[in-house]
Amino acid sequence: MSAAPIEPFEPLGQQVGPWTEADYFAMGESRSRIELLDGSLIVSPAPSKRHQLVSWNLVDSLRPAVRPHGLLVFEAVNVRLGANRIVIPDVVVADTDDEGTVIEAGEVRLVCEIVSPGNAAADRLVKMQLYAIARIAWYLLMEQDGDSHSLRLHRLDGGHYVEDRVAKAGERLSITEPFRWALDPATLRRGDPKSPGER
Repeated sequence: MSAAPIEPFEPLGQQVGPWTEADYFAMGESRSRIELLDGSLIVSPAPSKRHQLVSWNLVDSLRPAVRPHGLLVFEAVNVRLGANRIVIPDVVVADTDDEGTVIEAGEVRLVCEIVSPGNAAADRLVKMQLYAIARIAWYLLMEQDGDSHSLRLHRLDGGHYVEDRVAKAGERLSITEPFRWALDPATLRRGDPKSPGER
């Protein structure tokens, strides 16, 4: 006798009315990226291989820089921006421990999104506004420029972000706040078959 097929998103079809945090966390883990914004679910497919490679290399670069400050780096973790607002940024640097399932916005020191064609508007507009409203001091955007990448660091100024500095491939983005760190965005493609020998 064969087993019945598993319905991976069965809870999504049964929900009536706005979603709450309790509903959201009752779904458990998913292969897709599901975020909760003001009672609605935003579902994105799993990131591409290149996106994941860039994220992994970014985390690898950040960890030694943040460790002396007692900070931790996370990939694709739940961040609570407010009531019924749970987002999953690509990379988060936070003053928190490794327990639980959620990082509070007040614990976040820097949040990073890796922009791809499918999420560009969300990362450059919607997420930027939500992070500013949640008072996250630093927002890093990893932009894809053709076959290379650039880093755009934004600083919270009052209620909105201003661009603090930019580095294209071959340049170094250097910061001293919220920790000391420098990176050439070209190094984030290490391991890409089109970029042999960069490792």
